[in-house]
Amino acid sequence: MLISWIQRIRARTIALLGLAAAVCFTAVACSGGGSTVATATGPSISPDLVADYIHTVLAADRTAYTKHVVNRVKTLEGKAKDAGVLDVESTEGWQQTDGIPLPAQMFRLGSEIANESGYFTYNLISTWYINDNHGPKSDFETTALAEMEASGEAYKDYQEVGGQAYFSAMYPDKAVAEACVSCHNTHPIHLERYPDKQFEMGEVMGGVVINIPVESMPAA
Repeated sequence: MLISWIQRIRARTIALLGLAAAVCFTAVACSGGGSTVATATGPSISPDLVADYIHTVLAADRTAYTKHVVNRVKTLEGKAKDAGVLDVESTEGWQQTDGIPLPAQMFRLGSEIANESGYFTYNLISTWYINDNHGPKSDFETTALAEMEASGEAYKDYQEVGGQAYFSAMYPDKAVAEACVSCHNTHPIHLERYPDKQFEMGEVMGGVVINIPVESMPAA
């Protein structure tokens, strides 16, 4: 029953993302800003704006799941929650305990499904990653993390990976609920790797990176 409910949430999320991503087929790599232009095939939207649309949906779904599901469970990673009303545990080992995924895990489950579509990819990236898949893997991600953490604003640019051009955008991933902070601050891997780092509410914990394939790199 719970797994079926999670799958329905995923399906609705991917449907919304698909609608936003569909406009990318008519996006041109050299277009800028958020303006639309008329073409023979219909209106075209810049990849910059498409990325903003996708991120809005991702952020809304993750925040809603964290605040209205994970924050209401009776147990979070083995610790009782006094205000919990859902008789289930949110835990990293949710599949083994018949619990529910942590917010970052729920996000990754959705990304794995969406990434199969070929329209675009997205992922969580952090300087203080626990899952090795969430560490920076390219010059763009390394630069974007540093710039984003310093400014608190999204960082956007073009990059080429394996001969394919992408418009890539990284958005700040902030601690929106106590579950975000407590899970990371007490996780054994976090304590081992980053003993001096303790997150606070509202702090940038990493970034959400979105990669949209485009026809070519913009002219220098």
